[in-house]
Order: sequence, then structure tokens, then C-alpha cells
Amino acid sequence: MQIVTDSGTDVCLTPEQATELNVHIVPLSITLDGNSYREGIDIRHDAFYRMLAVTESLPVTSQPSIGDFAETYRRLAATDPEILSIHMSSGLSGTLNSAQAGADLVPEANVTHIDTMTLSAAAGWQVEAAARVAKAGWAKEQILALVKRISDASESLYTLNELKYLIHGGRISHMKGLIASLLNIKPIIGVEKVKGTYVQRGQVRKFRQALEGLAGLIAQQHAPGSALRVQVLHAHNPEGAETLRGLIDQRFDCTWLPIRELSLVLGAHTGPTMVGAAYAPLAAFADVPW
Repeated sequence: MQIVTDSGTDVCLTPEQATELNVHIVPLSITLDGNSYREGIDIRHDAFYRMLAVTESLPVTSQPSIGDFAETYRRLAATDPEILSIHMSSGLSGTLNSAQAGADLVPEANVTHIDTMTLSAAAGWQVEAAARVAKAGWAKEQILALVKRISDASESLYTLNELKYLIHGGRISHMKGLIASLLNIKPIIGVEKVKGTYVQRGQVRKFRQALEGLAGLIAQQHAPGSALRVQVLHAHNPEGAETLRGLIDQRFDCTWLPIRELSLVLGAHTGPTMVGAAYAPLAAFADVPW
């Protein structure tokens, strides 16, 4: 079985691991100052944020085209027609719709699509778990049940120090965003599981308080000392990421994944200050051969 995903899921695999696990990442694109870049192919994180710091333009992102997915499915079906295509939330991106339309153009491929109902690391965990158990020979029905279990168990929270990118991207209403910006409010934002869209979980006046509040929200869901799988991500804010990791680590028995930079197509909507975490009970992953 082949696994297809998009760059918005932030799969934490090296290129060698992705090849070994048959994971194929279709990139989203970013346009800045009239130039378009495919994430992971044409531009690196440092270069993007350097350009963002000196331009007055705001970035625009675009999902992979139907043709991008059709070409990927066609190429993969030539060696194995069984494809599991796992994507960032349809409530936040049209990527899943493009993938489904692309599959319609490739009848020789047997594509099963999964809407993770989330994004970034929490979505990437679903991708990697599916790939690892597929490699271990699990049946498709077992894989789908595991992905659903991990989806139900996993949560994401993030915060940021400036709102102009969220406002520009339409991810929060312009009026609410304008008021929050004038008041210098730092929101804490999660992803709800019904429609897979952003939801505000809290707001404070200082960024440090937002990081503390984020850790506190996790503590409202999980008892102190709980065994959690956790990964901290940031757009271009390593200091904030280290602070958040420390705040979470004080409260829980954490199995840590490496801190990593957020997908550029997601960072384009949050700006460089964003820091967040994906987390879930460690028991949800107990039978995955990591």
C-alpha cells in the first residue's frame, strides 16, 4: 500500500524514512511578491521568513492542483494501485477536494481518502502511523480504525504574537481580528473535530501568558503526570518553542518528538511568531511499530 499526503500535515519523516515507508508528499504552494514556490522543493524556511521580514506584501497559499494529485496517483498505481491518501482538514483547506477529484481521473488507482480533521503534526501522526502499520502488513480496515483512534485522541493548540497574517488569510474574521489587534490580544487557538476548523480556546494580553495558558489547557484535559505524546512546532520562533516545551514538560510524563518548524503554507497564515503543540495520550499509539 502507498501513502499519499500533503505538505500541510508536517509529517516528521526524513526523506529516507518516507521512501522506506512509501509516503509521498504532494506540496502546497506559496506566492510572495509575485513569485510562487512549492513547499519543500523551491524554498526553505529561513529563506521564506527572510523575504517575509523585508516585504510589505503578504503571502498567498494555494492547494495542489487536481492534476498534481492525478499525476501522483497514476505514477504510484503503476506499481501498487492500493493508495491511502491522508490530508489536512477539509475545513481549513481545499486540498482534500483536489485529491478526490484527482483520483477520479485515475481509475486504475484504488484510492481511499482520509480527512484528518486537523493539520500539522496531529495530522502527520495519522500519516506516519498508517504508513508504519501498512508496512507491517495490517489490513486496510485495521489501518483505518487505527487512524480514527489516533485522530480522536489527538489535539492541537497554538498561539501567536501578531494577528495580521491570520486576518489577511481569512482564518479569523476581519472585525474580530482588528479589535484583538488593537487590544494587543494573544489568542489561543485549537482545531475542533466536527468540521475541522479553528476555534478560539482563550485569549490573554502577553505572549508568555499565552504559552502558559496553552499548557494550562492541556492540563484541563489530562491529569498531571499523564503519559502523553507531544510535539512542539513553531513558524520561526525557536525561543518560544523551547519555552512552551518546558512548560508542558513540567506537568506531564512526555514522550517528546523533535521540535520542528511548521509547514510554510501554515506559517504563511500565522506569521513567524506562531508556537503550538500537538498532544495525545501515549496509549493511543501503543500498537504502532515506531
